[in-house]
Amino acid sequence: MLSLEELLSCYGPVPAGDAPVPAQTFSGVTIDSRRCLPGELFVALRGERQDGHDFIPEALTKGCGAVMASRERVPEAMIPKLGTRTYRWQGDAWQCFGPADARAALVLVPDPLEGLQRFAARHRASFQPVVVGVTGSVGKSTTKEAIAAVLSQGFRTLKSVASYNNEIGLPLTLLQLRPEHQAVVLEMGTYGPGEIRLLAEIARPQIGVVTNVSHSHLERMRTLERIAQAKSELPASLPAEGLAVLNGDEVLVRRMADVTPARVLLFGTEPHCHLKASDVRSLGLEGIAFTVEFEGERRVLRCALLGRHSLYSALPAIAVGRSLGLSWQAIEAGLQDPGARLRLLPVAGPRGSLLLDDTYNASPFSCRAALEFLAELPGRHIAVLGDMLELGPYEEEGHRQVGHWAAGRVDALVLLGPRSRWIAEGAKAHGFPAERIYQASDHDDAARWLLARLQPGDVVLFKGSRAMEMERVITALCGR
Repeated sequence: MLSLEELLSCYGPVPAGDAPVPAQTFSGVTIDSRRCLPGELFVALRGERQDGHDFIPEALTKGCGAVMASRERVPEAMIPKLGTRTYRWQGDAWQCFGPADARAALVLVPDPLEGLQRFAARHRASFQPVVVGVTGSVGKSTTKEAIAAVLSQGFRTLKSVASYNNEIGLPLTLLQLRPEHQAVVLEMGTYGPGEIRLLAEIARPQIGVVTNVSHSHLERMRTLERIAQAKSELPASLPAEGLAVLNGDEVLVRRMADVTPARVLLFGTEPHCHLKASDVRSLGLEGIAFTVEFEGERRVLRCALLGRHSLYSALPAIAVGRSLGLSWQAIEAGLQDPGARLRLLPVAGPRGSLLLDDTYNASPFSCRAALEFLAELPGRHIAVLGDMLELGPYEEEGHRQVGHWAAGRVDALVLLGPRSRWIAEGAKAHGFPAERIYQASDHDDAARWLLARLQPGDVVLFKGSRAMEMERVITALCGR
């Protein structure tokens, strides 16, 4: 269990003597006062729109066991009103005051985010699980899910929730670590240099997986080479006895073998890959099948992930599973777990149509993969596409390319967002009729257009960047 003593010891010696720290434990850790449960530790973080320090009284009213906050942002006059036992870090020792029998503790530190990270790092160091870090521009969430599904066949496995992949989400995941966990699978995202290195310092992964390098976040990092450098911090942080699992089909990822002290395992379809796939077949809504060769063995496997591009999420899962001694039978059982699907989720639509919910996120690379899968299915094909964000100098070209790829694969386009005009222009430049393109004014408008035209057997793809909230079109369309 997480404890107050463990939290305080992240900074220095725990107070003893006449006022020892009580044997207080936390049922969990949260940064959201609205979801705070009795006995949890509430960490007050300052965000872009809200400051957690404003909600400390609410968290205490809900019964949290302790609050960790900035000593600079909690007014001195406020502390006695909270009724807590207070521990304030003075730089070299804890200052303790307030009622010794208080129900809750207030822990004041220079920076509560750093405190959260220290707590997670110390907690992770208390256990000896196999930790797998996963990064990449596209597909890292799906790959994380596939690896976790495979490892769950032989190990008690903890994984990142949703896309808890940053300096806040990763520590929160690690603080869920318990003695029974034998493996942890962590997604690691980045907006720039140094961020993955920090996450690796906290998590100390023995295995690192890099899926690819593409134009996602190009707006922030400007070049693919800088993105690759940021992603390479994961393999560079691995121990010498660790394993770097790298996409051997991508030059920028393959080069990361030069920066890691760990053993390297390349996956892909090229001859130089250690884990090599061939004969990749789409099984439609049933997933994919492929032949894999590894260490002199040859197997034909099936995977529940949809679309041929999903091969690049399945292969790292196989590599990690085999490196940890799992049987081929266990690996295939994990790959066939439909719970690993985060993208291209089939949903029954109006009038016998089929909706493909791929609203999780979007980049030109993932849009092309989704459009290719859409084209493989029987029926009339409609793509509902929203803006792709954070593409920087590749923004216009990336949208135009998606229009190009859509032109030969769909029967109608419904577009949403100001950047999607480039998708329309790209499609028309490659012969797509303008009358089959509808520029929707908002989510409800897109849903109305679809509802007036959907027929039995139609297949509709929904995709756009997370901020576009393209799932709202599905909600409006289905009347939910």
